[in-house]
Amino acid sequence: MARTLSRPVTVAFDYTRSTGPVIGRFLGGLRDGRVVGARTSRGEVVVPPPEFDPVTHEPMTDFVEVADTGVVLTWSWVPEPVDAQPLDRPFAWALVQLDGADAPLLHALDAPSTADVETGMRVRIRWADERVGAITDIACFEPADDAGGEPAPTPSGPLPEPVTGVVTPVSLDYVYAASPEESSFFRGLAEGRILGQRCPACGKVYVPPRGACPVDGVPTDEEVELPPRGTVTTFCVVNVPFLGQKITPPYVSAYVLLDGADIALQHLVQEVPADEVRMGMRVEAVWKPREEWDTTIENISHFRPTGEPDADYETYKEHL
Repeated sequence: MARTLSRPVTVAFDYTRSTGPVIGRFLGGLRDGRVVGARTSRGEVVVPPPEFDPVTHEPMTDFVEVADTGVVLTWSWVPEPVDAQPLDRPFAWALVQLDGADAPLLHALDAPSTADVETGMRVRIRWADERVGAITDIACFEPADDAGGEPAPTPSGPLPEPVTGVVTPVSLDYVYAASPEESSFFRGLAEGRILGQRCPACGKVYVPPRGACPVDGVPTDEEVELPPRGTVTTFCVVNVPFLGQKITPPYVSAYVLLDGADIALQHLVQEVPADEVRMGMRVEAVWKPREEWDTTIENISHFRPTGEPDADYETYKEHL
């Protein structure tokens, strides 16, 4: 049996959100190299500040600036950091109660080894060289020179202007392992062929193939080669631009029912104005140059109209 295919996949986007007046004030402080918390109705100073008082549930408005030094309350060692963590070498996650605060802040602590970290040690914020109004403006904590000394004085003065919005990159890395049937489909694409699988019970042909028929639950063990022509069943005109978009809107993403298939394949329809694409339109695959082929559906650049008369609705109404 041929080896199944796998490929690393990264799903990433930038998440944009407004911060509000409370978190915005905290982030504005970090941008200016200052730490801002808020005092609750019980008189406790919390950093970062919650948006609402935990007792009265009223919005937090009593902002308090605290020192950039503090004490480690507890910690956990990270011997092998992963991508996007604050440091690229072993470090500790630590809960640090800053001088002037009554609740701890979680952040990274840069230390050579576990022997250099202990509960109760004095630490200081190491500020990032460039600050933008994000939690990463605190590069990490580091051991303070005033170990065993008096707490640093709490700063005073006008509070910094709040940050109104933040952009946070979100990323997920994983390895997609194709099934044996999918692997055959992708290998076929590398040869310029479109392969599906037929259910031996009901005779339905699935492309991309499925390991078992969803109707009968039996393995789809018969390989079927399909022609690169079909019918548009449904479609969507994309008019809204988005990050990473490769095609300038408007363009059409459509479901194409290949001749002989019983499930539609999603792909682009081009070489025709978007407002002329319609259900029943007959289309054919346009392949990229052979030297650009890989084991991917992107070997097919897009589908384009064949010029044939539209298919009768009765021939595809069961595949919408």
